[in-house]
Amino acid sequence: MIKIRKLALRLVAATLIWTLAWPTSSYAAPPAVQTSAESAALIDVASGRLLNVKNGDKQMRIASLTKIMTAIVAIEHGTLSDQVRVSAKAAGKEGSSLYLKAGEEMSLENLLYGLMLRSGNDAATAIAEHVGGSLEGFVYLMNEKAALIGMSRTQFKNPSGLDEEGHYSTASDMAKLTAYALRHPVFREIVKTKTKTAPNPHESWDYRWYNKNKMLSIYEGADGVKTGYTKLAKRCLVSSATRDGRQLAVVTLNDPNDWVDHAKLLDYGFKHYPQQRIVQKGDRLENMPVVVGQSFDYPLLDEERGAVRKEAALLEPGSAEYRLGERGTLTFTLGGVRIGSVPLYAENSPRLAAADRSSDAFVESKRYEPSAFRIWRLQLQEVVRRLFVLQE
Repeated sequence: MIKIRKLALRLVAATLIWTLAWPTSSYAAPPAVQTSAESAALIDVASGRLLNVKNGDKQMRIASLTKIMTAIVAIEHGTLSDQVRVSAKAAGKEGSSLYLKAGEEMSLENLLYGLMLRSGNDAATAIAEHVGGSLEGFVYLMNEKAALIGMSRTQFKNPSGLDEEGHYSTASDMAKLTAYALRHPVFREIVKTKTKTAPNPHESWDYRWYNKNKMLSIYEGADGVKTGYTKLAKRCLVSSATRDGRQLAVVTLNDPNDWVDHAKLLDYGFKHYPQQRIVQKGDRLENMPVVVGQSFDYPLLDEERGAVRKEAALLEPGSAEYRLGERGTLTFTLGGVRIGSVPLYAENSPRLAAADRSSDAFVESKRYEPSAFRIWRLQLQEVVRRLFVLQE
């Protein structure tokens, strides 16, 4: 039975406040997956639901998994067509490298491919200096993004993931970041690419980069995202896969058997947490001329399906939204945690003919990039550039 209660418009609008709960299961889950990882997390990308965790909140070194944040910050704050000039500091960066030369110029887009496919630390530094104005400015943007996503147990000190005191995250936080990043089409396209060529200004041949992520070749449906290793962090891996239109992602930290463990965890998620339809677009609220404005799906154990609760918050008649055919919002909770919501419309409203917009269960534009926040973000970027001007 759907409970109906009237709320003032200001309370309905409050549902758009930019906050996010990360639901985990409070019900008996299938047998745990045995892995060699010190820490691990499995997440459903569309909903943001953590399906399986092992020491998920343990703060650990994450090596080049850091570059997932580097990439998404650069994509959101930079311009892909920009020509990035490689500084001496970037060209001389230790660790994995694209072997860029000081003074060389490359588009930000191509640098991002080199960053994610070959884990170039020189690319990470060049990107950071260009987009953030300096390494310090870019790291500031990384930590701001982490806070906005809800990575409450994470701190970044550099854009590459080289071992540094105070640079850490958790498997659960990195799963949240990965789910966020995979919702961006540019990021998705980069991390699923197996081979990329880019112009080489110093030679007659082009750069040619092969993706280090073996999951792209050994697991059916694999489509991302990043490998990582340092002597202190050990083997770290984030992978993703899509089957029947549904995408899952896995994070493991310090896992000597990561390729096998990722296949296990992905199989587990696809098998035990099928996407289940909670409401269908056009469903009518009982005894009311109000209908559901879009369908809503969520990954659930079979025994959880009956545990999803629905609650409708209706707009006051006379409001502008009401006159336009809106009637309120239907919110879904599981175990007391909000897992998503859909709009409610007047029965026979022409708005029902419009194409479904994506569910707000995880990352919806209204919650992750409202116009006011977009303006604030651009202003923040400019302030950071001015505060941290790179000193040549």
